Amino acid sequence: MGWLDKLMGKGKQAAGDATDSPSLRDEGRHQETAGHASDSAASHEKQASEMRDRAAEERAKQERANP
Repeated sequence: MGWLDKLMGKGKQAAGDATDSPSLRDEGRHQETAGHASDSAASHEKQASEMRDRAAEERAKQERANP
């Protein structure tokens, strides 16, 4: 769940700023980046799935037209 990682990452960065903890800030930054990557991967997988579905529909149309 990318949105949760992004939210928690921002929280850790804020906590790191408040406590002057570079390691906590870094951990938060990395977690937020992982959340963005997860969202991006999910988006790309959705696009790929839609393209596979369209290709399958086209093949089915061609097979019906040319038995």
